[in-house]
Formats: sequence, C-alpha cells, structure tokens
Amino acid sequence: MTRAYAIGDIHGHLDLLVQAHALIAADRAETGDMSAPVIHLGDLIDRGPESAEVLEYLVAGTMNGKPWITIKGNHDYMFELFLRDPVSKDPGLRADLSWLDPRLGGDTTLASYGIEVTPERDPAEIWSEAQDRVPDSHRAFIEGLPLTHQIPGILFVHAGIRPGIPIGEQDPTDLMWIRRDFHGHKRDLGVLVVHGHTPVDEPMHYGNRVNLDTGAAYGGPLTAAIFEDDRIFILTPEGRVALRPPADT
Repeated sequence: MTRAYAIGDIHGHLDLLVQAHALIAADRAETGDMSAPVIHLGDLIDRGPESAEVLEYLVAGTMNGKPWITIKGNHDYMFELFLRDPVSKDPGLRADLSWLDPRLGGDTTLASYGIEVTPERDPAEIWSEAQDRVPDSHRAFIEGLPLTHQIPGILFVHAGIRPGIPIGEQDPTDLMWIRRDFHGHKRDLGVLVVHGHTPVDEPMHYGNRVNLDTGAAYGGPLTAAIFEDDRIFILTPEGRVALRPPADT
C-alpha cells in the first residue's frame, strides 16, 4: 500500500502544526506505519506569530531523521529572496507590493526573530538585522526546499500546476503561485494534484485535485490528511473522515 500524510499551509502557527503532527502520530499508532512520509505543502511562515519557531521545529525534525518532506511555498520563497537582497522581487508578486507589506505577513515573520518592521525603517537596515538574527540553519532549510513531491498517482505541490505542461517542465512561479488557470481546469491532470495556497473553508476534493489550505493564516484550522492508494481521509481528534469528490458523495 502506498501511504503518505500531508499538512496544509501553516503560516507561522506552531501550536496548530504540533496538533497536526499529534493527529498523524495517533493515526500511525493505528496503522503501525512509522515510515510513511509527511508532506508539508509550503507557506510555513508569514501572518502567524511563530514563523521562526515553525522553521526551527521543521529543521529539528528533519535533522533528527523524521520522514518529513517540506515543499516551498510562495511566502517561503519571498523570505528567501529578502534574505538575499532586500529589494528583490518575486515574479509572482504584484509590482506594487513587497514582502514587508503587512498584507503579506513578512513583518510578522521578522517579528518572530525579534526584528521590528515599521514604515519608517529602511529595508536595508531591516535586512542587515535579519542577517544577524535569522539562523543559517533556517536560511539553508528554506533554500533547499523542493517545489514538488510525487508518489505513485499523486503530486504534492504548493499552489498547483499549469495544465498541459509536463511536471518536469513546469515554471517554478506557477508551482508556487498559480490559481485561475489551474483551478478552472476540470479535466484529468495525469495525477491527482494535492495543494494549498488558496484558502477554503474545509478540505476540498475536486476530482483532479485536492486543496488542503483551510485558512490557518486567517484564524482557520490546519488540516492534516492521509492518502492511502486511491483513498483520502482527513485526520480529526475523533479519527478519520473520508474525503471524496462531489460525484462520490
């Protein structure tokens, strides 16, 4: 049996991440499978209060040999770019915004490292402080994150894919940012695509894709799911709840 767990967009909420892993641990105790990977779907940081703590949790678990795979989201990439150059721009981001804009949450991520962001501060000054305060292990972790992870029949990615393009030829910006062209595609994608990036009120199975971003960034829950061959279950304190496409309900 092919088995994998996945967790939606975390956005700096360590408490929710720990709870999600507790649900996975309880499910592992039932299955006896301690090796099935846990795929974090990206957007580890921003908006929530504990981005630095989330990264430390993931770095430590990975270093200790946990079967964890973490995918790079657009917010993670914006942080990576900022640490390289305070005026760098993600090509997926609107031209009138920067990662330090409160609407994106870079200010809360830097606050978790003890760095104050105000409109009056020069971005270069903020960047210089970040060089001292952001651990090299966090920087290296983000830089090394893959954009996708694949198991038989399922592709895990942060935002989605551009339909009709082979997986190996996808534009990285699409993998971290795409919405409309991906969401509007109702036909087979070649694999089931499991993603986050676009908040929904509850986990959704659309037949060709599954969205696990349930809005932790905005006060919603953090969703953990298990994929067993062609079956999908959401993990809850009460146990598994089947997730099916609309035609099967």
